[in-house]
Amino acid sequence: MPRAQWPLLLGQPVIEVNLTLVQGGQTVTRRLLADTGAGSANSGFEMLIDEQDCLLCGGKPTQPVVLGGAYSGSFPTYLLRVRISALGFDRFLPVVGISQNPQGLDGIACFQFLNRFTYHNFGDPRQFGLEI
Repeated sequence: MPRAQWPLLLGQPVIEVNLTLVQGGQTVTRRLLADTGAGSANSGFEMLIDEQDCLLCGGKPTQPVVLGGAYSGSFPTYLLRVRISALGFDRFLPVVGISQNPQGLDGIACFQFLNRFTYHNFGDPRQFGLEI
């Protein structure tokens, strides 16, 4: 089973995803807080990512969503290509564009996204990982 693991950041679980810039086609890596408390299994979105990244990486605008909690109000959503090479994951996902990220991070991977995988520390309390 393919597995990817990342070190905790300030004691918090993170994952890394790859996005592709429209200009030049370069791949950029973004670190996201792995937050099972963000959204639900039925949310209309899977990640919250800096809106500038959504635009620079060719996100296709879709219907805005209204969020409550830490991010409150109406936010734009985009269909964005997200990859995790170590897992062979390459899909277009509904992503909410945000303007303020968690400190030191580029966004949030929500429960609906994380729930696609088996996730935990795989025996190393200093890491967080996803497995197919």
